[in-house]
Amino acid sequence: MEDTGYRDRIGQLVEPGEQVLAYAKADAAHGAPPPPPPDAAKPEAPAGGVSIGAVLLNLISPLISWAWGDRLVDRVIWGIAGRGAPGSAASRLHHALRPPKPDLAVRDILLVATDRRLLVCLSGPVKLLSSREDDERSVAETGIAWSASRAEVASARVGWHRLNPKRLRLDFADGSWLAFTVPIAESGRPLRDVAAALSA
Repeated sequence: MEDTGYRDRIGQLVEPGEQVLAYAKADAAHGAPPPPPPDAAKPEAPAGGVSIGAVLLNLISPLISWAWGDRLVDRVIWGIAGRGAPGSAASRLHHALRPPKPDLAVRDILLVATDRRLLVCLSGPVKLLSSREDDERSVAETGIAWSASRAEVASARVGWHRLNPKRLRLDFADGSWLAFTVPIAESGRPLRDVAAALSA
């Protein structure tokens, strides 16, 4: 999918007079996330605590999921992807990207730095083998999932995390933070541009 389609769509989503400084297609970093907001709907989970069997099943089959096992595996394999109290900026942002009952569609995440806000947008469903019409529909369905004023973003920086040198960490004024990455084979320049725009 061409990025020019996203650039045009982002221009339609911002407020009149708001200037887009940079944007990047990214993924929420793997790892243990911040807790969900207090008012978030809770996913259904089996009763009982964590067990060795649950952790092993999570390692063997990612389709079988227990919350405690997921968090332990995420922490050991990927590390920490974000921190913050329930209801913090990082908590609300992560929840906006990963609701408790997702529709299982693959969607692109766009981080957009403007002169007024940080926008996090979700595209329409993306197909692996898509036609031009599918790509246009996905771009047209792109919308703002979450936003914060520039004052709420304390800092943004790109650096190494384990084996990935292209991990963007967004720190918020309330002390919470959340990380985003791009695949190793893709350029980290768009992430660095977003970090620079948010730090200016």
